[in-house]
Amino acid sequence: MRVIGFAGWSGAGKTTLIVRLITFFHAQNLNVSTLKHAHHSFDLDQPGKDSYAHRRAGAREVLIASGRRWALLHELEGEPEPCLSAHLERLSPADFVLIEGFKREPHLKLEVHRKANAKPWLYPGDETIAGVVSDAPLENPAQLPHAALDDIPSIAGLVFQFAEPIAKTLQRLHSVC
Repeated sequence: MRVIGFAGWSGAGKTTLIVRLITFFHAQNLNVSTLKHAHHSFDLDQPGKDSYAHRRAGAREVLIASGRRWALLHELEGEPEPCLSAHLERLSPADFVLIEGFKREPHLKLEVHRKANAKPWLYPGDETIAGVVSDAPLENPAQLPHAALDDIPSIAGLVFQFAEPIAKTLQRLHSVC
């Protein structure tokens, strides 16, 4: 299992890019898992559903299972957010894990940058950014590999080049958590 992150400001196109990469890798018979960071409270289940009622009543964990999928909801109940390494360790084996967000964590990442956002680049100040995916030229082009936002084969090439084995990613993450 190999891991690579995608970091960038909101609106840069990280989710759209990851969806396109999943489709690309799936067509090559590669298994991809994703890990997405949310900066707010979120619900996977909806009011009126049994799982929602169980969780709201105080269940610490609710596992929803069917013949097509299962999901485990875990309430932190005031505990600190688990480290990225703890989340990675929960995942089943896959060829690649694509991480969206967690931009301040020390795993290897590709920066997703959109010129129209008018936000600063992350890469000059983050040594864990291995490459850049953007619709704009780099400020220092000799510094990092670069792919255009719409060039999925080239971006997949960056993933193949820079995704590292999960053991190495976990070692990086355990150094800070």
